[in-house]
Amino acid sequence: MRDQVRESPAVRAMREFLGGAGLLARGFGWWTRRPGLMALGLVPAAIVALLFLGGLIVLGAYLPGIVTAVTPFAEGWPGVWATVIRITIGTAMVGAALVIVAVSFTALTLLLGEPFYDRIWRAVERDAGGDAVDGAEGFWRAVGDTFSLLARGALVAIFAAVLGLIPVVGGVIAAVVGVGLTGWLIADELSARALSARGIDRAARRRLLARHRARALGFGVATQLCFLVPFGAIATMPAAVAGSTLLAQSFLAPTARS
Repeated sequence: MRDQVRESPAVRAMREFLGGAGLLARGFGWWTRRPGLMALGLVPAAIVALLFLGGLIVLGAYLPGIVTAVTPFAEGWPGVWATVIRITIGTAMVGAALVIVAVSFTALTLLLGEPFYDRIWRAVERDAGGDAVDGAEGFWRAVGDTFSLLARGALVAIFAAVLGLIPVVGGVIAAVVGVGLTGWLIADELSARALSARGIDRAARRRLLARHRARALGFGVATQLCFLVPFGAIATMPAAVAGSTLLAQSFLAPTARS
């Protein structure tokens, strides 16, 4: 009788999604296990975060003027409609900016802090009982991955901004889609190091993520939401590197058992 009870796809997807988020929580657990090592990851994260914080402050200061400049057609509209369209466009711009910031922060922090984060994920790999891996991405491959992530992030930002222009529900739709797609990109980028070190190329990595889509989304979305907390990105980045190593191991575990 028990064998006849099968988990529905929706329930399985939700369990996988929550499991992915749980891997980020386990990554935070490494703050208690290896505090000194994790603290190294704060330095590049803090530097990049302060740069982007300054950019967001500047954007906030100039946003009303920018919105007015891109909506000259609304000058002759009744006051309420001009305000509505400008708020909608301003919200879409802010949403797109947050997508770009989240993706750019991840890409640039990983590139700047490569020596620190390399030590973190390798320590997690060893302590979590993973395979001994000696492969390295190499500087230029890391640079290429950074630009690839930035380009894909820009496309997501444009897509989210366009969705944000939909009347009434656009802001909500853009937020959900933006967080989901950005989370996917973050999960892809963060898990790349542990997978590449095993000789798994980019195409094979994408297939692994697609096979465990809900788990990758759970991890990426949880990471993205932590990034949105003021100064949360700084403390989250080392934990995300640790958690993504566990995520990569979980992708390979079913293969290893089969």
